[in-house]
Amino acid sequence: MLPIKDKFHLPEGLIYLDGNSLGPLPVGVDQVIAAMARDQWGANLIKGWNVDGWMDQPTRVGNQIACLIGAPSGSVTMGDTLSVKVYQALSAGVRMRPDRKFILSDSGNFPSDLYMAQGLIQQLGQGHELRIVAPEDVSDAIDDDVAVVMITQVDYRTGRMHDLVTLTAKAHAAGAVMLWDLAHSAGAIPVALEETGCEFAVGCTYKYLNGGPGAPAFIYVRSDLADQIDPALAGWLGHEAPFAFEPTYRPAPGISRMRVGTPPVIQMTALEEALKIWDDVDMQDLRAASVALCELFINEVEARCPDLTLVSPRDAAMRGSQVSFAFEQGYAAMQALIAHNVIGDFRAPNVMRFGFTPLYIGADDVLRAVDVLEMVMSKKLWADPKYQTRAKVT
Repeated sequence: MLPIKDKFHLPEGLIYLDGNSLGPLPVGVDQVIAAMARDQWGANLIKGWNVDGWMDQPTRVGNQIACLIGAPSGSVTMGDTLSVKVYQALSAGVRMRPDRKFILSDSGNFPSDLYMAQGLIQQLGQGHELRIVAPEDVSDAIDDDVAVVMITQVDYRTGRMHDLVTLTAKAHAAGAVMLWDLAHSAGAIPVALEETGCEFAVGCTYKYLNGGPGAPAFIYVRSDLADQIDPALAGWLGHEAPFAFEPTYRPAPGISRMRVGTPPVIQMTALEEALKIWDDVDMQDLRAASVALCELFINEVEARCPDLTLVSPRDAAMRGSQVSFAFEQGYAAMQALIAHNVIGDFRAPNVMRFGFTPLYIGADDVLRAVDVLEMVMSKKLWADPKYQTRAKVT
């Protein structure tokens, strides 16, 4: 039964609508980290890699993620940042289509994904091009010149959601490789990754999966391809025998070849514990609750805050688990909202973004949040100079 607020540390009186940027601390994670530091690192030192199973964490936690994204066991591994995983998957995809020169993405993709593509193209120096189209034009832009279609399923700014099945099928019909970024999908909406047949998927774990700031990213490779791909980042833990310390790289079998460097054990320990919350959560129930919360929020805001303009899709089937409104003074309005214990965030140039996580948000929270938002807007609290200066993180 949702929400399950007792499973999270949330300050009294705070309404947290920013889990799409950083999830809150699950109950028990802090104790597990402390115990790991004391009883494993502190007591066992270097022995922890063997006796405490640190070296196997990327596979173990990867299997936990696989359950949430509809992927088979052994097809997901953990480590590094999302940008690194995008680079790994994209470079492998480009190599799979050596006669094609276009990488297709859309203007709603997260900039870091586009930067990774631009950097890869520059490094390859083989005449590849990044083709960026509007989100609604992606399907029509897929043709037999495209090597890789690289799309974030849920737009980080507006929440607009692409159809995994339809776009993957279109990519495959054109002979292109499909790479999905699930940063705003994993833990927010039901994903049946294996059913789509896509070649690659990546995602982060500090948003809806509540792994904490800096939590490691994941990468999925379709099982029939895992022994064939040639990793561009040939790290020592992706080697078939890392402790043989051979001077020449030999890729490990399967998904393990997508490992690069030493796993972040403390961060992964936090994530492994945080993921236990999902053992008792049905993703279909979660999605239904998310849609209901978002619909309630949209209806209330539009009725009570006429200066805000909805920029998320009105159709819930085309929207992830967030709602975004545009306002010329959106940054200042969000700072005023945060100062009154309702936390969302801002994305340039004018988007106020609100994430809805039914694990710890209920209808009463939505109504109270809109009460505060209405006060901020009607009293023009955003005009106060103290809310005008932008911080490093918005």
